[in-house]
Amino acid sequence: MAQALIIVDVQHDFCPGGALATDQGDEVAHRIGELQLSPAVADYDYVVTTQDWHIDPDDHFDTWPVHCEADSPGAQLHPAIQQDKISARFYKGQHSAAYSGFEGSNEAGQLLAEWLRDRGVSHLDICGIATHYCVRATVLDALKEGFQVRVLRDLCSAVNEDTGKTALQEMQKAGASLG
Repeated sequence: MAQALIIVDVQHDFCPGGALATDQGDEVAHRIGELQLSPAVADYDYVVTTQDWHIDPDDHFDTWPVHCEADSPGAQLHPAIQQDKISARFYKGQHSAAYSGFEGSNEAGQLLAEWLRDRGVSHLDICGIATHYCVRATVLDALKEGFQVRVLRDLCSAVNEDTGKTALQEMQKAGASLG
């Protein structure tokens, strides 16, 4: 049984100075980068990232400020993320709102769940930004897909602390463990 680390949306636009910044985005990005460089990364068979990658996301920008436009600086991964340690990238939200990494596909068009299953992955550690939006949606979809999920809560950044705590409780009630 293989294990993967999923890094959700640790992009410039979700970090301080970005269009939809979280206060702890930079700190979380640096801690995730440190994990990638630590001996603990050997626990993972794969390290996967998800990224908002908006081309024409329908009415999504009516709800949110313009963010993570495909190929823009705001859509790029935070520089603390160790890009050479990434096994695969999944892009979501090109033509519609998409919060879950499981709505994303890689450059070959393969969906995240299929890619993980093709590699025998059964256990996921999930971290990233923002706790109560894209991390939450990714965790809940991972559970629906039948994966064992642990949320690395110290490696997640919420827009505000209260909604972040509520989201963590919801993920735990749905079956995720908190690490």
